[in-house]
Amino acid sequence: MVTTTQRGETVVETRGLTRAFRDFWMRTRALAVDHIDLDIGTGEIFGLLGPNGSGKSTTIKMILGLLKPTAGRLSVFGRPPTDVAVKRHIGFLPEDSYLYRYLTPLETLDYYARLFGLRRAERRRRSEQLLDMVGLSGVAHRHVGEFSKGMMRRIGLAQALVNDPEFLILDEPTAGLDPIGTKLVKELILDLRGRGKTILLSSHLLSDVQDVCDRMVMLYGGRIRAEGTVESLLQDTEHTVIRTSRLEQKTIDRIEQVLRSDGVAIDQVESPKQRLEDLFLDIVEQARRERLATSGATEGGHTAAFLRDEQEAGESLVDRLQRAAPTEVAARVVVDEPSSAEPSEDVLDSLLSESSPPKTQVAADRPADTTPSDVDQSMIDRLTGDDDDAGEQT
Repeated sequence: MVTTTQRGETVVETRGLTRAFRDFWMRTRALAVDHIDLDIGTGEIFGLLGPNGSGKSTTIKMILGLLKPTAGRLSVFGRPPTDVAVKRHIGFLPEDSYLYRYLTPLETLDYYARLFGLRRAERRRRSEQLLDMVGLSGVAHRHVGEFSKGMMRRIGLAQALVNDPEFLILDEPTAGLDPIGTKLVKELILDLRGRGKTILLSSHLLSDVQDVCDRMVMLYGGRIRAEGTVESLLQDTEHTVIRTSRLEQKTIDRIEQVLRSDGVAIDQVESPKQRLEDLFLDIVEQARRERLATSGATEGGHTAAFLRDEQEAGESLVDRLQRAAPTEVAARVVVDEPSSAEPSEDVLDSLLSESSPPKTQVAADRPADTTPSDVDQSMIDRLTGDDDDAGEQT
């Protein structure tokens, strides 16, 4: 079992990180990231903010090892981001989730869990827990292609957590979600932070970032324009707010007279208003108490049990990765692969070689009384010919 890194260690470190996009003649066409220095510590929620084209997505792609830096230094868990041993401990929710539209949510999670070498029983357990967590248990056997954008974000979030990552990267996690889903995601982020996970959050919804982030940077033109904690960046040093119970007008007039004697005037007097999000959630909660039915996503349950499991005490992940020799890393990857009983053909190649099954055929092949425990008979198993647990009792 992977051990949780200790607080105070650095998960992501960049120095002078630069990425330039060049044309055919190697002339710089765009300087997407311009000499930025970042330190993301273990167990913190780090916000990456900026307008479109400020370098957020490019930075994330370099952290994931999808783009190579033009200059500077970048390490993740003390290693290059292209290291396979590092990638196994990262979960990623992209801005747009591209999922196989003819798979159900259960089959989708089973497929991604298989890429991480998880055994059938563990894949089934995690898939069911994650679907309950994101509120999709009631639509577990519908095709993903029928989902709304918000429901696609929920299944994408579950996919990002299927490997129980130490480092979670979320790119616009609440885009397309209703207020119920937004509240679920923010509560989940805070819960994962409390369990020692490190989270990098990129979003244009500044209120979401303000609610959950410990620290943040604001990018513009590929450069860091501001950096610090939420409290230090948002502190208003020009005004003072005094909050009391409702006052009568004559009391307000007396207060204003006192303030004028000190050369200060009241800028504005107003009654507090309820947030629209709170009103929306109150209405939904009232509907639930009245037991009104819905065919869409629900609020979701508690954090998946496997994400709440206490990690074994011992050497931290950063120390293990830094100490491991290349041969040890290679050996670890081999051990984590599925058993030799699996077909030699890679799962991805198998999916790509198969033509997309007609929707009617998938429906015809699935028994009418399919339950979550039957995920081992999913289309994933039929496409890949899975027999890694042929001897297991299901």
